[in-house]
Amino acid sequence: MEQKITEIIVHMSHSHQQMARVMDAERQVAVRMAQIVHAIPDQEPAFEGTSGLLANTGRVNKSVISYLNAIADLQEAMAENLGYVVKEMRGLDEE
Repeated sequence: MEQKITEIIVHMSHSHQQMARVMDAERQVAVRMAQIVHAIPDQEPAFEGTSGLLANTGRVNKSVISYLNAIADLQEAMAENLGYVVKEMRGLDEE
């Protein structure tokens, strides 16, 4: 039984590593978008008027929100998986 739990934990670890890689990629995109926005001149940006400026700002906001949602999903998945492991370990202690 302990071998199966160990295998599950190893699998969860690999899964979390992959999720972390995806989140890091999303973070890099959000950071780059923020850098681009920061580089925009304060006076008369050439974004096809106000509508273009709003569209680009919306894209940056979506990237940041996506990144934050990914972090929340990772934390939720890790907590859920850790709960299963703790439950299984308690079951082993009782045996």
